[in-house]
Amino acid sequence: MATVYSAQRTNSTATPAAMNKANEMGGRIRVAHGTYEASTLASGDVIEMFVLPDGARLLEGSLAYDALGSSTTLSVGYAAHTNADGTAASASAAAYKAAASTASAGKVDVLATLALGSGSEVDANEDGMAVTATMGGAAGTGTIELTIKYVVD
Repeated sequence: MATVYSAQRTNSTATPAAMNKANEMGGRIRVAHGTYEASTLASGDVIEMFVLPDGARLLEGSLAYDALGSSTTLSVGYAAHTNADGTAASASAAAYKAAASTASAGKVDVLATLALGSGSEVDANEDGMAVTATMGGAAGTGTIELTIKYVVD
């Protein structure tokens, strides 16, 4: 059987050794947490929950919610922002979680797959990138809570 190495392990065994980024090896885990109390949240309304800094490596997250109403959903993504190189980045309402049913109270994972941003790195200028929750399906009321764990340094 062959032994193969991750990019980070390859860096550490290279001659000369290449440094891994702090958000890949030895970084400190940080938590971004936001809550919103929806009283009359319409379908299509966007909640900016918190801002993540450039270089944040996204590890895992969760979306918790009350029963928001019949036929309601929530998606998690990010708002339009400026990348570190100054180019514009369009909003992506469901980049981290596609329409989770919120008709009953619950809690779901965000960043659950590679396609949904697990392990991705934020590319933003000094203003950072706003993480959003978007209401879908119908109007809703209740508490919405989003938590994301990430590493910068």
